[in-house]
Amino acid sequence: MVDEVIAIWKPKDISSYDVVKQVKLIKKSKQVGHCGTLDPFAEGILVVCIGKYTKNVDDFMNCTKRYKAKIQLGVETDTLDIEGEVIRKDYPKNITKNNIKKTLSTFKGSQNQIPPYFCAKKIHGVKMYKLARKDIFIKRKPNNVYIEDINFIDYSNKILTLSITCGKGTYIRSLSRDIAYSLGTYGHLIYLERYQVGDFNKNNSITLKELKHD
Repeated sequence: MVDEVIAIWKPKDISSYDVVKQVKLIKKSKQVGHCGTLDPFAEGILVVCIGKYTKNVDDFMNCTKRYKAKIQLGVETDTLDIEGEVIRKDYPKNITKNNIKKTLSTFKGSQNQIPPYFCAKKIHGVKMYKLARKDIFIKRKPNNVYIEDINFIDYSNKILTLSITCGKGTYIRSLSRDIAYSLGTYGHLIYLERYQVGDFNKNNSITLKELKHD
């Protein structure tokens, strides 16, 4: 029986569950769990617990996470990311770096956040994205989340680039939507990278290809 904790650098276009399935095959273990879903379009750190360490999944989920995000302003999709269908457009005017920075400062700290319809959060035992795919949209309760820090990196061609440090349960897609609303427009994520979870980062993580040849 293998007992270990691995930080996998998840590539784009596969799900967190796909990573778990591959780790199960590579490590020949049925006891494998990940510590916080990373959407298929996103890349970055996915902490995976194997064997006896599956009992510690919640501990790792409580770790601080750091992201790099790019938000396309002016357009909202039903999934709040690049994979969804466009549902609203309102191209932003007169958005400056100064008012972006002022807006971002209001998102620091504890706040209530409404999760996306397309997410793995369960309602009555059913994942919300499964309901949304059937055009079933149930009223969502806000979650209390904590944004430790949010920093402006760049704004050009209606694309806003940020770095975000946050706690457990934060949906960066929802945060992107809410930032866009505060700027008087719409928005959706076009890029997301989770580059740190607790003490795990790109330097001490491993790719699935490297894991196969380990």
